[in-house]
Amino acid sequence: MTTTLLTNARLIDPEQGTEASGWLLIENGAIAATGVGAERPKADKVVDCGGKCLAPGIVDIGVKVCEPGERHKESYRSAGLAAAAGGVTTMVTRPDTSPAIDSPETLEFVARRANAAGPVHVRPMAALTKGREGREMTEIGFLMDAGAVAFTDCDHVIANTKVFSRALTYARSLGALIIAHPQEPGLSAGAAATSGKFASLRGLPAVSPMAERMGLDRDIALLEMTGAAYHADQITTARALPALERAKRNGLNITAGTSIHHLTLNELDVADYRTFFKVKPPLRSEDDRQAVIEAVRTGLIDVISSMHTPQDEESKRLPFEEAASGAVALETLLPAALRLYHSGDLDLPTLFRAMALNPARRLGLPSGRLSAGAPADLVLFDADKPFVMDRTTLRSKSKNTPFDGQRMQGKVLATYVAGTPVFEAA
Repeated sequence: MTTTLLTNARLIDPEQGTEASGWLLIENGAIAATGVGAERPKADKVVDCGGKCLAPGIVDIGVKVCEPGERHKESYRSAGLAAAAGGVTTMVTRPDTSPAIDSPETLEFVARRANAAGPVHVRPMAALTKGREGREMTEIGFLMDAGAVAFTDCDHVIANTKVFSRALTYARSLGALIIAHPQEPGLSAGAAATSGKFASLRGLPAVSPMAERMGLDRDIALLEMTGAAYHADQITTARALPALERAKRNGLNITAGTSIHHLTLNELDVADYRTFFKVKPPLRSEDDRQAVIEAVRTGLIDVISSMHTPQDEESKRLPFEEAASGAVALETLLPAALRLYHSGDLDLPTLFRAMALNPARRLGLPSGRLSAGAPADLVLFDADKPFVMDRTTLRSKSKNTPFDGQRMQGKVLATYVAGTPVFEAA
């Protein structure tokens, strides 16, 4: 049994909300101890971190890996390498594959593929209804036995409230977490932008921010009725925040996330119909972006995720309305999040509370913290190192990043999974 001591590190502890210079001892794949000051334990291997940031590895809820069905867009191997290079130590994968992951057999296949192919942890989610069609509930209990950590139909909103309420009731009886996409499906159908002056000038079909609020209001009413555990995958508008705040204040078992793209980009970035900026829900106004950042800062929004959605060139090089939605973000999640740190909006413990601690807690995982006994899933990064994003260097098979050609700050130097380095910068 070997021990590794990481010294001269800037420890980012989201649990304590602190950052301090210190050391961290890894023993048998777990964190044995942390400390500050000159007194350090002996270890078989000593790594000098050079004063750079050491934080819990990112737990990324909502990663799309296109197996089965579309391996040319992303495989578990390519996604795992991209995650390791981005400081993501746990990918929580979506079931919106082809076919959907809606049976124990498909889930077991995916789990085997994932853990054999990639260097990071993979925790699969399963579909809530068969084929994600919103008509018939999946076998939640059997899927949990097969390893599903949560249930979601992704961006297919279950319009039938009776079906959704039954699924929530059944999930509550089994202790399962439901992840939903708050959106009123009728209003948002066919939308490519957020309604307003910009969308009108561009002639794009648009959706009102109220569609998100209406979808969330409905889901909250069903939560009051069923008492289920619920996570909203993306809250992106100021309109939805008061309803979320009331639901939390009333003691409902509800958490919420947002995507890194909605925190760092706004509707104007679409500019001349640039399809790499087409995501779902569409990018919002600057006022919405600032409101969502403040909600992350106060803890009203719990989780920041990449919403990694690979699309090939053929899907993106189309007129804006027809182009596929989504962007890759496993490797850009951390440097994009560091924009919020460099702008003074969020400090590093707050960022890692939302990217590591809270998602791990919501899913009942032991990671996301620097306390003794936690898995040694860690990311070492230089928060200040500047670079220009070149999408051709991304490890994802698909290269559809909105950050291509942009100046960014923050480079991952090393990623550890269970104390073993799975990525080291050249």
